[in-house]
Amino acid sequence: MAQAETAETLKRTPLTDAHSALGAKLVPFAGYLMPVQYPSGITAEHNAVRRHAGLFDVSHMGEFIVRGPGAVDFVNYVTTNDVGALAVGQAHYSTILNDRGTIEDDCLVYRSEDRIMMVVNASNAAKDVAHVSREIHRFDATIEDVSDETALLALQGPRAAEILQTLTDADLSQVKYYHFTVGTVAGIGGILISRTGYTGEDGFELYFPNENALTVWNAILERGDVMPAGLGARDTLRLEMGMALYGNDIDDTVTPLEANLQWLVKLKKGNFVGREALVRQKEEGIARKLSGFTTTERSFPRHGYAVYVNGERSGEVKSGTMSPSLNIPIGTAYLPAASAIPGTTFEIEIRGKRIQAIVEKMPFYKEGTHL
Repeated sequence: MAQAETAETLKRTPLTDAHSALGAKLVPFAGYLMPVQYPSGITAEHNAVRRHAGLFDVSHMGEFIVRGPGAVDFVNYVTTNDVGALAVGQAHYSTILNDRGTIEDDCLVYRSEDRIMMVVNASNAAKDVAHVSREIHRFDATIEDVSDETALLALQGPRAAEILQTLTDADLSQVKYYHFTVGTVAGIGGILISRTGYTGEDGFELYFPNENALTVWNAILERGDVMPAGLGARDTLRLEMGMALYGNDIDDTVTPLEANLQWLVKLKKGNFVGREALVRQKEEGIARKLSGFTTTERSFPRHGYAVYVNGERSGEVKSGTMSPSLNIPIGTAYLPAASAIPGTTFEIEIRGKRIQAIVEKMPFYKEGTHL
């Protein structure tokens, strides 16, 4: 397929033209045309988030609204974390599993007075809504996919609260980490303001209708000391924090127990999709673990590079980059449980040469400002 035809078939966020006007490099991602970086470059964008603030357009993400008396019970059944333990105005991170106990997607769950919002990865949104909808007949609830009409901006960095407070009537000092409120931002009412993010820094994610995206985007950038940031910096920031990326670190071949996401699995809450498989795996023992690593040489560990443990092929690099904050190579790989111990060494094949890697405890970057 020709490049022009591909571009025509890709979805656009309400801010695609704004990214183009800023000189962004736009690339296909999860069926969307998305900014991977701006002329400032990935490292500058990464450092802006670590030092002051960066603004991401993540409107490609999927959002589902669940309503009805059985909303909490339904979402509790199709995700692993305990939705019943959420207070109104609170959110949590979770996973969506299949009956094998492997991960269909990771997600955020927001509990409001009259609804639950699930936020999923763009590449999985259509699959996810079909997957969870198979169970909804058992509950007094409805689910609506509002992904295509919902804009999502992420303002991240140590100065995020200070900057956003000048634009909103909400008292951000009262919004704790993984909590949210609804307020006015840049004169636009009804915006869900969530103290969450994917960077390890303090920050906010703002959900609102597409038609207001340009107004809010411009208002935040005009505050100064905010740099637009693309998918490249989003990836380096999250990897420094050891945060999983669906399609790289997690997918439907691994369970949360293998992916170091056991803290998202509340076996005591009652039955949920995939529970039996996880109980069985826990009893039998977990054979492999997602592990962080660095290397002894300044080589860039890329996704897909072969991994060797005790001289034997043992999977591949799942995520890898040269850390902008730490100036060392970092990455993740699934290792046999006996080798997934900090300080243990293994090998990665890079351009035909095997180099030594050392298991490191994640997060790699330990100075983030998230609350």
